[in-house]
Amino acid sequence: MNQTIETIKNRRSVRQYLPDQIKDQELEDILEAAIYAPTAHNDQPWKFTIIQNRELIDEINQGAKEAMKGVDIEWISKLGAMEGFNIFHGAPTAVIISGKKDAISPMVDCSAAIENMLLAAESMDIGSCWIGFAKFYFLNPESYKKFDIPDDHEVYYGVALGYKVRENSEAPERNRNVFQYFR
Repeated sequence: MNQTIETIKNRRSVRQYLPDQIKDQELEDILEAAIYAPTAHNDQPWKFTIIQNRELIDEINQGAKEAMKGVDIEWISKLGAMEGFNIFHGAPTAVIISGKKDAISPMVDCSAAIENMLLAAESMDIGSCWIGFAKFYFLNPESYKKFDIPDDHEVYYGVALGYKVRENSEAPERNRNVFQYFR
């Protein structure tokens, strides 16, 4: 099988990590993959805020959970209130992805960059997880200042990175009734 397709099929959201920090070169390779994502009008609207300080990751986790408690969506507010829940699943590296608000399609561009990160990490046997809950911490404008995120940016997502506790599980069956051909 083609190596790229195999990596895509093997990638899973990892929710348990070893405490060891990933190597600097591995992180640089993952970030390099991110900036080679496709982007509308070549805007490259993204900014990647890399956090490897446990106290800061924990601060984002706690702030996000506190904000999640006040959400009207029951399952999100329950997760926010859950004592042992960590939005980054204990990963030693968190990356916060923001995009320029005035770009043509910043959320889509940043999402493509995230997928490149996830696939690059998997190709190096590094665990990753796309973290939508990270945005909740950044509902507070002061958090932008603390992490030097420009005012003209919006935080969209986070990514957790770290070495996997165990090998990936088998992929669940995919719905194959989603293709419609016109030839």
